[in-house]
Amino acid sequence: MPPVDASGNNAPEEKPRRKPSHGPRTPMPEADAVERAQNFDEVALGYTEEQARAEAERCLQCRNATCIEGCPVNIDIKSFIGHMIEGDYTDAVTVLKERNALPAVCGRVCPQEEQCEIACVLAKKGDPVAIGRLERWLGDFDLACEIEHRCVPEVAESSGFRCAIVGSGPAGLACAGELGRLGHSVTIFESLHAPGGVLTYGIPEFRLPMHVVEAEIDMLSQMGVEIVLDTVIGATMTLGELTAEEGFDAVFIGSGAGLPVFMNIPGENLNGVYSANEFLTRVNLMRAYEFPKADTPVWRGRKVAVVGGGNVAMDSARTALRLGAEEVFLAYRRSEDEMPARIEEVHHAREEGVEFKMLCAPVEITGHDGFVTGLVATRMELGEPDASGRRAPMCVMGSEFEIECDTVIMAVGTRANPILSKAAPELELNKWGYIAADDLGATNLPGVYAGGDIVTGAATVILAMGAGKTSAIAMDAYLRDSSV
Repeated sequence: MPPVDASGNNAPEEKPRRKPSHGPRTPMPEADAVERAQNFDEVALGYTEEQARAEAERCLQCRNATCIEGCPVNIDIKSFIGHMIEGDYTDAVTVLKERNALPAVCGRVCPQEEQCEIACVLAKKGDPVAIGRLERWLGDFDLACEIEHRCVPEVAESSGFRCAIVGSGPAGLACAGELGRLGHSVTIFESLHAPGGVLTYGIPEFRLPMHVVEAEIDMLSQMGVEIVLDTVIGATMTLGELTAEEGFDAVFIGSGAGLPVFMNIPGENLNGVYSANEFLTRVNLMRAYEFPKADTPVWRGRKVAVVGGGNVAMDSARTALRLGAEEVFLAYRRSEDEMPARIEEVHHAREEGVEFKMLCAPVEITGHDGFVTGLVATRMELGEPDASGRRAPMCVMGSEFEIECDTVIMAVGTRANPILSKAAPELELNKWGYIAADDLGATNLPGVYAGGDIVTGAATVILAMGAGKTSAIAMDAYLRDSSV
């Protein structure tokens, strides 16, 4: 006899409750460290379907899914993992893409361990669900489909408004996708000869393959987004011309912070000194590692010193190894505990043979006949915490030493490129030269919005995407209000 409810009616049968797995997280398959240090093939190989299902089944499907709050774009993590558990991968991708247009990218490069995963309930007593790895698997599942069978967000009926996006990096792509979904005509203006911004020029092939970025951007084209390359807003065309002459109704500036920073120490003008930006752009975007097949050469150092402790420093050091360096040293003025790079990237760099020289700060680059011969550094010790909460490094007097090298790569940060702002003096900037914008991305100019690194300074891909989506929603409201 079927079960009945309190009223005597037949009650719906309940599905048997799945018992989640509480074991350790499923390891990510990786290429052998010795072999991978000699090529640009992807290091993390991704889950198999069986591994992805096993990891998904660790999810508790919490009633209050705190992981969602940890995601900068509020992906419904609980729902997409729930669909994966049931084997409904197409529905899982649909849920994922409601909030994130670039899952295959974000699954590879976002610091989930500091965002959604740290908020996972399982993290309180053990390993959190590998949310980023599951996101990557779903993104790759979607990319493996023919373009006509991929998950492309529905586009609303045309609004009649035209929006310009400056920059095709994470912020610009996310803003374009959201505006396109809302029915607006969108044109992205990119200064370089390939779209993707920092995804294309700044992240090496072994961490984010170019074909993944290209395939994710293809989806935006399927939504009707136009991308115009080799156009520098501020030089080729001004911000004012976009609205006054080109007829755009609103503009989003997502041009990033790609201007390299140097330390202003003696010897930085020697041959063999690179900014990380130039070094990685030559190798990633211009494929210098394929020279002479590719037109762009790059200096291949025998002993390379990389200055910095972030992800860009790790990318530079690991790239130098793959270009044939016999030794690669990474000099950082704090200890490894204060290093801002992802733990995973530090682990991979050490596995591949990068030597870490902690608590040392460069004071001079030495040279002979115009070429680098060494890096002079001083020992450091950690004092009281600075404004950021990290312990401030202090020089140890009389502790200078020299590292023999023929190449130095400076990976000590970036700042805003002033090309656009110089051509738009009416655009308000903050004291650091970044665009001043409110929480919705609105600048002091009507209809002009900004987000990502050009507002915050260098940050993560997903934070830039979150800023782009927030601005897109605000731009939509602005456009529709202005038409009333």
